Amino acid sequence: MSEPTIAAAAKALVRGDVTSREMASDAMERSADPAGEGSRAFVRRNDTRAIAMAEASDLLRSTGRRRSVLEGLPISVKDLFDIAGETTSAGSTALARQPAANADAPVVRRLLAAGAVIVGTTNMSEFAFSGIGLNPHHGTPRNPFDRDTGRVPGGSSSGAAVSVSDGMAVAAIGTDTGGSIRIPAALCGLTGFKPTARRVSAEGVVPLSTSLDSIGPIARSVACCAAIDAIIADDAPLPPFEQPLAGLRLAVPQTVVLADMDRAVSAAFDRALSLLSSAGAAITDIELPELSEVATIYARGGLVAAEAYHWHRQLIAHVGEQYDPRVRVRILRGREVTAADYIETLAVRRLWQARVEAKIAGYDALIMPTVPIIAPTIAALEGDDDAFFAANGLVLRNPTMINFLDGCALSVPCHAPGEPPAGLMIAGAQMQDRKILSVGLAIEAALASITAAG
Repeated sequence: MSEPTIAAAAKALVRGDVTSREMASDAMERSADPAGEGSRAFVRRNDTRAIAMAEASDLLRSTGRRRSVLEGLPISVKDLFDIAGETTSAGSTALARQPAANADAPVVRRLLAAGAVIVGTTNMSEFAFSGIGLNPHHGTPRNPFDRDTGRVPGGSSSGAAVSVSDGMAVAAIGTDTGGSIRIPAALCGLTGFKPTARRVSAEGVVPLSTSLDSIGPIARSVACCAAIDAIIADDAPLPPFEQPLAGLRLAVPQTVVLADMDRAVSAAFDRALSLLSSAGAAITDIELPELSEVATIYARGGLVAAEAYHWHRQLIAHVGEQYDPRVRVRILRGREVTAADYIETLAVRRLWQARVEAKIAGYDALIMPTVPIIAPTIAALEGDDDAFFAANGLVLRNPTMINFLDGCALSVPCHAPGEPPAGLMIAGAQMQDRKILSVGLAIEAALASITAAG
């Protein structure tokens, strides 16, 4: 089965068109293909365990039982989540001598309880500290678009996105501190969902920023993301209601987020807005000057550097030479953040959130480009620090706004086949997750005339 949604793959299993074992074997063959991206997309593959899980799922299905819509489906998990018996390496070599996890992270437990077949742990930007996806230790999986040239997949959940785009998993679990689910989803032509952070347990997950880290899925549709979100958040498995597009109030911020768009993303975004407006959505341009304040807050170190340094300070003192230098230098900025600075940032954030929430309360969602540029080439960024940090700042810019808001957001494809992948971000305030998923279903359906046509 090629590139299925969760619903399509589940139906195929129920009909008996394919077994879970066959589906897992197909995913493994793709990841083992020496001409493919599996060796760069995965840090570890769990072939023997995955086959055993798939066979158990087939046996359960033969009795007429199914634990969830994920029953028997191959799912990948980012290399930040503890899996019992394995050392969680966070895309680095610095943790190689750490003991194996003695228990699964709650997210992994919930996936297993739902019948998911965990096929392996995916590659990532080291310690999740980059929106680009380069990894000097394990290699960088190539974006499915323009693969001969070799473009970045986006990060930090780089292997997660490529595992889905290349059929090595039906869906993937990633993390998002400043866009690390939505960026690779956008650059690889997939759908990604960043929930309100507190809805999904981060226990057993290597942190980047405890204030901003969120856990969510990368998959092929909004419905796929909603199904996985309900499982990992331990919510009722109720599919979101697709709101009628006509009459939806969609706000397009005019501050910061539309700057520096390249031609391809600008054209895709404008076309999407036109289509949504023609379908009856009420689209309003709004000034949101608060968005211009985020860069200044982060320039002082923000929350990420301080919280990352707190976790890394002993490890980096002992094996800092094993870190990617581009990651190490950003973590070490946290040494300069005083306790007063950190406490002030927390207070500033709370006031900022209140101001932004008040201004967007009258709208069903914010919409903006997920990332203002198409995926840069790997070659252009690997050896050029200036180019790397410029691109990294640009791809993180828009998604970061929603993490700072403690909101929730989808990225859905808005490009036509043959065009460079571009994502449309649909965002809302904290705990508006089901509403944003419902709005996302409507927008996704409207954009199908673009994304499904040549």
